[in-house]
Amino acid sequence: MKPKKLTDTKWSYDLAYAVGLLVTDGNLSKDGRHLNFTSKDKDLVKIFADCLGLSNKIGEKTSGFTGRKDCFNIQFGDIIFYKWCLDIGLMPNKSKVLKGLKIPEKYFFDFLRGCFDGDGCIYAYWDPRWRSSYMFYTQFCSASLDFINWLKKIIKHSLGIKGKITRGSGVWQLRFAKNDSLLIFQKMFYAKGLPCLKRKFLKANKIFKTENKHNNLPR
Repeated sequence: MKPKKLTDTKWSYDLAYAVGLLVTDGNLSKDGRHLNFTSKDKDLVKIFADCLGLSNKIGEKTSGFTGRKDCFNIQFGDIIFYKWCLDIGLMPNKSKVLKGLKIPEKYFFDFLRGCFDGDGCIYAYWDPRWRSSYMFYTQFCSASLDFINWLKKIIKHSLGIKGKITRGSGVWQLRFAKNDSLLIFQKMFYAKGLPCLKRKFLKANKIFKTENKHNNLPR
């Protein structure tokens, strides 16, 4: 019997965003059929499910770090979608061996927004070395250096910005400072109503407002 196609594989901003989440917090089972997405943020699991049109139950999962049931996950079986994921560059046990993916240029920043909501962050601080110096950075993380290098290459090609790769605690980090962060966010959030994790979006907006207010202060 021919496998039934359950998940739409036609590229869209929803699908590209969901692929970004799969890259960071997802997993392809070795059985060639099942996929899993896990996050501490239940809202993010719901967004992932909505983007792929899934109605599967969201369950609780024990964290490998805390030993407590403080994670949420959704698992679904779809042979055709699983094979499609393999075709674009995903794989089981991808963490340290993931390389570049076949993401259409049109949807790359939707994909990047998914990567940001999964394993990325934005943070800010006042630098004590200079008077009234407000600093902020956007960061993408992965255990795979090849994947981080690929992200860096595509972002540089698209926006002309380089970013800096550093080694963190068990992961590689691609970091962008002020002006480059603003460019990336403008591309990731190019329209209203795009799927995203609201708390991260609001945090970024708060940082940008602080920066704008700081720039308008008399020196």
